[in-house]
Amino acid sequence: MDLHLSGRVVIVSGAALGIGYQTVRLLAQEGVTVVAGDLDVTPLQGVDNVLAVQADLATAQGCQALVDAAISQFGRVDGLVNNVGVFPYRDGFLATTLEDWRRTIDINFFSMVQLTQLVLPHMMDQGNGSIVSVASECGRQPDVFFVDYSVTKAMVLNLSKSLANEFGQHGIRSNVVSPGPTRTASWDKPGGFAQSLADEYGMDREAAIHHFATEVRKLPVGHIGAPEDVAAAITFLVSDVSRQVTGAEYTVNGGSYIAA
Repeated sequence: MDLHLSGRVVIVSGAALGIGYQTVRLLAQEGVTVVAGDLDVTPLQGVDNVLAVQADLATAQGCQALVDAAISQFGRVDGLVNNVGVFPYRDGFLATTLEDWRRTIDINFFSMVQLTQLVLPHMMDQGNGSIVSVASECGRQPDVFFVDYSVTKAMVLNLSKSLANEFGQHGIRSNVVSPGPTRTASWDKPGGFAQSLADEYGMDREAAIHHFATEVRKLPVGHIGAPEDVAAAITFLVSDVSRQVTGAEYTVNGGSYIAA
């Protein structure tokens, strides 16, 4: 299927790893010029059709630098993927400090607010645009070990719907992709989720991940997701093939169901 993305300019935040990196690669393969922002853009070097911008997207200055790079180089922004985020493990609400809350909200939510405010005037002038924000199934079913993260993803869901309602009249769409368990680098790093599962279940890491997917989470597909799975949904929502889709949440979670 031709997604009619060739020649478009799309900003991706949190672009150097995991879901962001795979989104950059897939968009670039579709002929998109990607303006990719992250703290360390080394992994993006050598990827065709990508302008890598080193920026701290937890700050107003970093967000401004990313959007300025897109406008100064290409004169337009056709899409924005709000992906940057942190996923800190907590020992519950009382162990989560105010500084923890501020940092998680600054990165996971205020980056979305600031980048979106910066691109919207350009999209309104163009009369079109697509904003895709990455939330999580934790946004609807909070996890006590990711308390601040879960709250920020609920905020992303709410704001995305509000944007769809307000800016649809200007030809601008706003949607959310909510991944379930997805094997990003945070799973496999030393002391990451894979090792935590292995320690908890008394298994090697691969067996523990399979047990988690099939016996604990009981995912109908029988395995956790990959960043490429989420990137595919994001790319579809950026494209005009999804022109009638706005205010929506696309879950990429292997059929996960967590009772409220």
